Amino acid sequence: MTITTLEGIIAYPVTPFLATGSGIDEKAFRLVTENLLRSHPAAIAFLGSAGESAYLTGDEWRQAGKLGVETVAGRVPVILGIGELTTAAAVSKARYAKEIGADMLMVIPVSYWKLTEAEIHGHFAAIAAATDLPIMAYNNPATSGVDMQPALLVRLVRELATVTFVKESSGDLDRMHAIRTLSNGEIPFYNGANHLALEALAAGASGWCTAAPNLLDDRPHALFEHMRKGRLGEARELFYELLPILRFIVVGGLPTTVKAGLRLRGLEVGDPRLPLLPLPDTQRQELEGFLHAVGVGAIEPQLLKCA
Repeated sequence: MTITTLEGIIAYPVTPFLATGSGIDEKAFRLVTENLLRSHPAAIAFLGSAGESAYLTGDEWRQAGKLGVETVAGRVPVILGIGELTTAAAVSKARYAKEIGADMLMVIPVSYWKLTEAEIHGHFAAIAAATDLPIMAYNNPATSGVDMQPALLVRLVRELATVTFVKESSGDLDRMHAIRTLSNGEIPFYNGANHLALEALAAGASGWCTAAPNLLDDRPHALFEHMRKGRLGEARELFYELLPILRFIVVGGLPTTVKAGLRLRGLEVGDPRLPLLPLPDTQRQELEGFLHAVGVGAIEPQLLKCA
């Protein structure tokens, strides 16, 4: 499908591993995806930070991307995350994403050496030239080591035809204000910082990129709908109800906390990949209390019977 607009929750799945840690658990991968599809996402973005993309082999990345496209089967757009040190590796993944039927790319430049703006621009230009898939430029300096300023993000969208969306995850709301101001409100931007969801949507964000629906089902969608329809009081009440969990899963690390939460909900997805460690018992009990407080229970048994 051709994506020109995208509004709502972009949901991020984890990547389940086999008990041996040696590969992807395909059955659990499909169950995680089906669970997210029940949360009314605008799109599902595989292979992001929550999906442990940085810890996958190249073959595993391709396996997960193909499984994601096949499982979603056109029900919502599929976004594949690409974060590579080299432009050649990123271009190779972009071409593969097009080949298997993904709908959009989410590209985050990753650095060992500090990248100049010219190098970042060249990286995106090469990926954009390799495929006609729309690209979301993803800024997350905490994980990538690259901090793309609002002016650069706006320039990427204006100068590269297929770079059409921006995901801002620095945790700085002023960045979103700047993107909106510099682009005269013409560039769709998406919040990637859980704790800013309320403010970002109020500032005009087109959506919220989050792994929270794995644990909170359609509650993030309900928050978006409250904001979209101008129900600020309801949105504020729901946001502050969810905020302890939203903060917890980010501070504790998305793969670690979301996988622990899914296990608490009855869906076994394995442990995060080393060097990441499973959630300690004390924090697992804290997460269990948060889930109980907002009324989150076990995932429906019929879903867990799906292959």
